[in-house]
Amino acid sequence: MNDSRINPSTITGRINAKALELIEAEPEGIRWVDLLKQIQISDQSYHPKTVNGCVWKLVEKFPDIVYKPEKGLFRSVKYKKNCANNIFIQKY
Repeated sequence: MNDSRINPSTITGRINAKALELIEAEPEGIRWVDLLKQIQISDQSYHPKTVNGCVWKLVEKFPDIVYKPEKGLFRSVKYKKNCANNIFIQKY
C-alpha cells in the first residue's frame, strides 16, 4: 500500500499496513478480535497493546480507507457503496 501516512520503517506503520491489507481482503468486513489475532500471527514480535492501539485508531487515522458499519466490525470503504440488501460486490 502506498500511503504517505504509513511509514513502513516503524512498528506502527507496519501494523497499520497489515491491518489495512487484511481489511481490504474481506468484502464483508473483519471483526476486531480476528483482526488483532491475524496481525499478531503475522509478526509475533508486535506487542499486543501496540496492535490494539493501532487498530483502535484505524478509523480515525484512515477515514478514507476504513469505516465501521457496526461496533467491532471494520470494512474497507471501497465496499461501502457497493452494498445493497447485504450483498457485497467489489468493483475493479
